[in-house]
Amino acid sequence: MCAFAGVRHFTFLYEAPTSPPGSVELENTVTWGHGSDSNDVFVREEVEIGVTERLQLGIYPLDWSHQTGNGLEYNGAAIEAIYNLSNPVIDPLGISLYQEISVARRHFESESKLIAQKNFGRWIFDYNATLEAKWEDRHLEEETGEFQQALGASYELSPRLSVGLEFLHEFVFPEWRDAEKIRNVFVGPNVSYRRHSWFVTATALAQATDTSGEADFQVRTIFGIGF
Repeated sequence: MCAFAGVRHFTFLYEAPTSPPGSVELENTVTWGHGSDSNDVFVREEVEIGVTERLQLGIYPLDWSHQTGNGLEYNGAAIEAIYNLSNPVIDPLGISLYQEISVARRHFESESKLIAQKNFGRWIFDYNATLEAKWEDRHLEEETGEFQQALGASYELSPRLSVGLEFLHEFVFPEWRDAEKIRNVFVGPNVSYRRHSWFVTATALAQATDTSGEADFQVRTIFGIGF
């Protein structure tokens, strides 16, 4: 059995429940993306802290990547907050609000999410609507917007093991314009295993569209341990 509440059933979606007050969890996320002309790795380390029954804070002190053509880069630090409005088990729908701010040299990013979740017995159904804004370059004059919808379903095979599916639909707006009509779709399975105070969750996504510059295949793994 898993002894803490921070288990992630998905890796590309967030879930509505927040960590209990006083709890601390360390999460390590590794994402590998492979394309026709790219082979990239992204690593993030997060410390999650349960503040109240409804509020959870996250701090990302380490965020780095190794990308084709750029080599090893430190991508700065970030902080996030998740506020829970309702419970996905006892309420008609579990709702949470998410906000993340990340800062690095020549980079500023804001990411806002609406998280909706409903549990039916062993099933978890999850939805995320995300609005992302980036400012980059020397004077942060390069702007990019992105709207993403994500759907996930997970089924508990046993108290330790769940399997599921994740679906992402992205709309990318360079300079906040839609002239290029950039649309990306990714879909694939996931698996989550938990035991005592730790868990590991992995997702493999394939690109269903044919967007150049995007990964054709992605694998993301999250390992978490509670204290």
